[in-house]
Amino acid sequence: MNTRNIVEDDYYKVIEVLDDWWGGRQMTHLLPRLFFEHFQPTSFIVENDGMLSAFLIGFVSQTHPNEAYIHFVGVNPQLRQSGLARQLYQKFFDVVRDMGCNIVRCITSPVNEGSVSFHTRMGFTVAVGVDYAGRGQDRILFQKNITPENDIGFLA
Repeated sequence: MNTRNIVEDDYYKVIEVLDDWWGGRQMTHLLPRLFFEHFQPTSFIVENDGMLSAFLIGFVSQTHPNEAYIHFVGVNPQLRQSGLARQLYQKFFDVVRDMGCNIVRCITSPVNEGSVSFHTRMGFTVAVGVDYAGRGQDRILFQKNITPENDIGFLA
């Protein structure tokens, strides 16, 4: 498997499988092309023999330069539980730490129990953001301190 930074043309590879990877849920509107244009240094794709295996789209906050945000992560359903998501998160942590970040944030929907479980296992703290995405649109807010001393044993 090959992990590399995304390029603009990767947008088509990701959008083509996105809704299928989410069990038919309409997700493509949540990942516009601009992410593939503007966040290449902090976003990654994993391929195996040219086939998309996983991706992570993230960026460093302009408002809080010590914070990074993971916007979207996807793993081919046939490859889930393989460690690909953990590897992408660790790569993101390493890159943004080198850019001066010590906090990583992300969110998910309260119904996404798999995401909540994954992030808590990864050491993220969890909070509920009431009306975070609008009235009646609660979200689960994750935060992780990525200072080197907090990452000891991360991949163990």
